[in-house]
Parts: sequence; structure tokens; C-alpha cells
Amino acid sequence: MSAHQRLEELGLQLPPVVPPVAAYVPAVRSGNLLFTSGQLPMVDGELPATGKVGAMVTAEQAKDMARTCALNGLAAIDALVGLDAVVKVVKVVGFVASAPDFTGQPGVVNGASELLGQVFEGDAGQHARSAVGVASLPLDAPVEVELVVELDPARVSA
Repeated sequence: MSAHQRLEELGLQLPPVVPPVAAYVPAVRSGNLLFTSGQLPMVDGELPATGKVGAMVTAEQAKDMARTCALNGLAAIDALVGLDAVVKVVKVVGFVASAPDFTGQPGVVNGASELLGQVFEGDAGQHARSAVGVASLPLDAPVEVELVVELDPARVSA
């Protein structure tokens, strides 16, 4: 089953690619790897919430936002090479703007990891990961996620 079919089965649609907020591109390919820029949990051009996780944002809200970040990353991948070119999610890095006593960063970033595991079933969805607590993120976003995926060059759309 293709990634697009899997998204449809999950009741999800890829959003439009989130425009960069600074001097970078949403994704770049190097050989058989594709790297997304850090994706914020933008929905229709807006952040659903701002602030620190564990203070103004709950861990559950942040987990949902990490899922949105991953979906935005998939949109950036699809726009550059076509989502069906992805053969493996290699690495996920999640940044969580954390209140000083918040230590649940791994649970928050699970929102991204779980979505990717659902879209890319089996080994293709299993990945290495970092979940990092930070003092702040761009636009006061609670979460930011970046992806590294392996591509099948024969399936890359031009």
C-alpha cells in the first residue's frame, strides 16, 4: 500500500507545505537521503497553541502538535520528490519547548513517531530518534520536528 493510500486509510490529508519563516527551504535531497527543515505544528498558517510544554501547553496537546509537525514534514517531502519515493524513515529529531521541570519530551515526540509508524508500516517506519527539551522555539511554538528519510531513486518524481 502506498503512503498516500495509507494516509487516506487513516483519514488524513497532506496539508499545503508550510512556507519557511526564514532563509531556508522546507526540504533538501542529498543522494538517497532527504532532510526536512524543522517543521512547526502550523495548521492553516497558524500555530494551534504557543508556549512551554508543562506550563501553558499540556503534554497531550504537544503530542498532537508533534503529529502535525510530522504531517507537515511529509507534505514537504511529497512536494520535493513525491511521498511514495520514501522507502525508510531514518531519523526523527523532536524539539520540545519545555517548562523547567518538564521531562516528558519522549512522550511528546511519540506523536510524530507514531504517525510515521502508521504511514510507513513495518521496518520502513522504524527510526532512530532524539527528543530534546529546549528553552524556546521559533514563533513560541511548543514543538518542532525534523525528518530524515531514505529514498528509492527509481521512485522519485521529477
